Amino acid sequence: MTTEFRPIRGSIPALITPMLADGKVDYPTLRKLIDWHVAEGTDCIGVVGTTGESPTVTVDEHCEIIRVSVEQAAGRVPVIAGAAFLSFLVKAARSSAFRLSSEEHGKP
Repeated sequence: MTTEFRPIRGSIPALITPMLADGKVDYPTLRKLIDWHVAEGTDCIGVVGTTGESPTVTVDEHCEIIRVSVEQAAGRVPVIAGAAFLSFLVKAARSSAFRLSSEEHGKP
């Protein structure tokens, strides 16, 4: 299998992770947010970055946010998944790219 790497250019917002009042991830709203960005012409989206919710979600939620985002983007835009020390998650979720940081710098 050959992977073609293309430069990612343009508008690349770091998406918020919508949360419900009970602190759980609001996946239906995340899907709507991704669709909105695609409709508005966003070129790529970033999810679970270290300045967002990644320090406060569980590993399972982190994986699911990436999976849902990649599924919802459906190849319409690349997805850059925040990884920090969890870089293995990105490969498992098959995101378009990943951003590594040497350590978490957010505080729950």
